[in-house]
Amino acid sequence: MRNVLSRLGRYKKDTFKCIAMSALEVVFEILLPFMTSLIIDRGLEKGDMPAVYRYGIIMVVFAFLSLLSGAAAGRYAAKASSGFAANLRQSIYGNIQDFSFSNIDKFSVPGLVTRMTTDVTNIQNAFMMVIRQAVRAPLTLFFSYVMCIIISVKLSLTFLIAMVFLIIVLGSIMVVTMKIFSKVFKRYDDLNASVQENVRAIRVVKSFVREDYEKKKFSKASDNIYRLFVKAEGLLALNNPAMMTAVFFCIIMVSWLGASQIVSGSLTTGELTSLFSYIMSLLMSLMILSMIVVMITMSLASVKRIEEVLNEKSDLQEPADPVYEVANGSIDFDHVSFAYKTGTGKNVLSDIDIHIKSGETIGIIGATGSGKSSLINLISRLYDASEGTVKVGGTDVRKYDMKSLRNQVAVVLQKNTLFSGTILDNLRWGNEDATEEECRNACKAAAADDFIQSFPQKYETVIERGGVNVSGGQKQRLCIARALLKKPKILILDDSTSAVDTSTDARIRSSFKSYIPGTTKIIIAQRISSVEDADRILVLEDGRMDAFDTHENLLKTNDIYRGIYESQIGGNGDFDHKEQEV
Repeated sequence: MRNVLSRLGRYKKDTFKCIAMSALEVVFEILLPFMTSLIIDRGLEKGDMPAVYRYGIIMVVFAFLSLLSGAAAGRYAAKASSGFAANLRQSIYGNIQDFSFSNIDKFSVPGLVTRMTTDVTNIQNAFMMVIRQAVRAPLTLFFSYVMCIIISVKLSLTFLIAMVFLIIVLGSIMVVTMKIFSKVFKRYDDLNASVQENVRAIRVVKSFVREDYEKKKFSKASDNIYRLFVKAEGLLALNNPAMMTAVFFCIIMVSWLGASQIVSGSLTTGELTSLFSYIMSLLMSLMILSMIVVMITMSLASVKRIEEVLNEKSDLQEPADPVYEVANGSIDFDHVSFAYKTGTGKNVLSDIDIHIKSGETIGIIGATGSGKSSLINLISRLYDASEGTVKVGGTDVRKYDMKSLRNQVAVVLQKNTLFSGTILDNLRWGNEDATEEECRNACKAAAADDFIQSFPQKYETVIERGGVNVSGGQKQRLCIARALLKKPKILILDDSTSAVDTSTDARIRSSFKSYIPGTTKIIIAQRISSVEDADRILVLEDGRMDAFDTHENLLKTNDIYRGIYESQIGGNGDFDHKEQEV
């Protein structure tokens, strides 16, 4: 809770102003029934009209001041709660940006979205109610009870019995519903996951005619939330009967005992009238407190989920005295092993020992799940090696400032992401200061300029969200161009030409020699034709280095590589070579 509240920041002043205005509002409201009793006892019963006018004017002034205080409190409450929610979302988002991949793996994307939307909104509403009503209601309760004691100690005991009864009932309800609401927000994650997955893969859903299946899956997730909410709301519905029991008890007891005290002369008519007003204030305060209990019950589950994200610290820490300059593009894996979950005993990579010179072109071949992507993730320190050392430019990657290291390592993935904006906007992710000419040169090197020129708006063409208005191959080439603009010391292509034809793939690789001659290039591919011209090729098998040699030597000495080559080339399975034979 403290971690969440620390995000209040500069809105603390508005919070305290709201509390002060709420307290002032309560003071003026409490005085109104007292003024009513004075009008009755000192004015109406004695026939003193000047007294009626005098106390009436004072009553109107108090009511007006209460109204102004309430309006100011509401304004400050809205400002503080909205600002608090904005700061909270900013903190969550900022913390996520600092996460390593292993931290992100602990949370699902729908779970993070729910935390930043539904959970933050719950906390915002609860916070507004706390600084407004949770201040106003207890103060009203306290001052009303004080006034009741001043009027009649005997009658005030009636309210004490009602309060103890409500505290027991509401406390029991809160304990049970708290557990249910914790489950509810987890079900929200499942619901968001269903929606996101369906929308993202809507083309696949429609092509396989799976709309009915997706509807059933969504209905199941929605029904889970429905049943939990019905259970929770069913328990919370007991608040109202408990409240009404307390209300009727107080009214009956005050009417009965108050009437007897008026007859005996120990209580005036004005005091009994004001007492009924204080009864309603007391009971309304208790009712508001019960609503606050419900809101806090829901928000505590949200607070716990948000604290999980805020308390999560990146597994990758910056060194105390970081190195900011990457000397060159050399890469050394010194007996490196890696597991995504330490302590499981299952390594994704085991004893990788390879040394790559700066400027070399290295190919990586291996079956799905052999550890190719895991290997390259260690170079830019997206993960840390479990054992051994990864060096770039002769320096352990753990000694680098992470931003400096990653600025010199450009990675192009198979599943690339383009952002909303123009083509130029997307390209300048690689270099925000790049001129249009530099962007066009990078696109020529990535074989992207031709199709860009065919667009009516050319480089000002707007890319829609997710890049849905360009093909997979076009998207890959734009992402390669974006990476080339960084002019990195190391360029990694993680099967990033899989969606382009083999002749275009060859053109892109050929252009690297002139565009980035001194850059170390690592090419992960499924096609032999994409890596056969590399200086050396790494063959991975089940996370282990099976061979590391030139294309010619691997054909002679490595069974795995030769088998892949024969299945693709010997069996006329590769488009490039088949075309060359014609």
